Amino acid sequence: MANKLNAPRLLVCAPSSSSGKTLITCALLRILQTMGFRPAAFKCGPDYIDPMFHKQVLGIPSRNIDLFLAGEDGVKRSLFKGLRGRDIGVLEGVMGFYDGMSPDSLAGSSYDISRITDTPAILVIDCRGMSHSILPMVKGFAEYGAQNRIKGIILNKISPAVSDKISDLILEEIGIPVIGSLPVLKDFNIASRHLGLVMPAEIPGLLEMIDRVAEELKKSLDVNRLLEIAKGVGELVAAEEASGNAARVRVGIARDEAFCFYYEDNLELLEEMGAELVFFSPLHDEEIPEVSGLIIGGGYPELFAKELSGNVSMRESIRKAAVSGMPMLAECGGFLYLLEGMADPDGNNYPMAGVFEGSSHMTDKLSRFGYVSLCAVNDTPFLLAGENIRGHEFHYYDTTDNGKLCRITKPTGSRSWKGYRMKNNVFAGFAHLYYPSCTGFIKRFLECLK
Repeated sequence: MANKLNAPRLLVCAPSSSSGKTLITCALLRILQTMGFRPAAFKCGPDYIDPMFHKQVLGIPSRNIDLFLAGEDGVKRSLFKGLRGRDIGVLEGVMGFYDGMSPDSLAGSSYDISRITDTPAILVIDCRGMSHSILPMVKGFAEYGAQNRIKGIILNKISPAVSDKISDLILEEIGIPVIGSLPVLKDFNIASRHLGLVMPAEIPGLLEMIDRVAEELKKSLDVNRLLEIAKGVGELVAAEEASGNAARVRVGIARDEAFCFYYEDNLELLEEMGAELVFFSPLHDEEIPEVSGLIIGGGYPELFAKELSGNVSMRESIRKAAVSGMPMLAECGGFLYLLEGMADPDGNNYPMAGVFEGSSHMTDKLSRFGYVSLCAVNDTPFLLAGENIRGHEFHYYDTTDNGKLCRITKPTGSRSWKGYRMKNNVFAGFAHLYYPSCTGFIKRFLECLK
């Protein structure tokens, strides 16, 4: 069977990163929300932080839409799930509109997601330092590719006087309407850390900032044209998934300021397969909750190394659970937390949970970055020999022992390396895993909990 949906939706894209996609996406979500709509938000690509901004606005999770991790059927299924019970979808693009999984391919790009899901695109142009040159940029982006996916333009960081003239020229010469514009707004930049934006909780007055941007955008936004574009979609058809396991097991999920990188699809799959999710904080709680297994995701634990180390009762609780054989999954920041020690970005060393021997430290460059596929070298309790699960890595940290349990390969080129460790029933390493790409992996994990 297949699920079908005709929900209005649009994709906010740009010629490059740092064009204002996230802030404008949040402003559009806020505008739609105040108009009485129930928007659903999505992020193209594997990024964890942009969806946190969406959630700050809407109060509900935002989903990642990623071709490498999920495949075409999975992309449609994630979009379908996110749109259930909502009346309009807003997708935030990744990088530049045509930037895909490799420099020589459109696969996985925002353009590709727009094509696969039949979602019209709104191109955000950062107009700083340009006036008439905006036209050939728009023309090039509109006409490149087999399909013209761009149906509207938002001009960012442009004076109202210039915006009116350029908007008329774009419509006259290229035939695409400019549906809104924003002037340069002081003190409205969202700072970056490592590979992404700082987390929403670190920005004082974030919602007030977004409301101010939304109010400014509303002055020029052609809401009727925006909704008309969003309604120009084809029917979304998503394959129906098999029903989950009826048996229930309690799984502890570490989630706080230090550990906050989780895919909504992963959490939902756990629930569909019989898990009751119990959230806890390695920073603030005294010990783990009453659960049969733990998952410790990524985040920025290095920024809270002193506090995590100071919570001795929690560290000891996790170590004792691991020694007793409790199944655990830990990735990236979670992996660092399970080592004997961690150095913070200033080089100060702190004791950690001590489940694995070794320590971690900050490097001066990216240790790994991009999509990966993990293949178990030998059978493990969760991942069988020759079995693959997809994910991605992005970290400046490295450890004294990254493990040799899996062969990790890039989807393009011939690069590969070994990674991931297992001790007792604890499976840990750097890659952020996408569970739906190998449901057998998470099924075996949950079976170990019974």
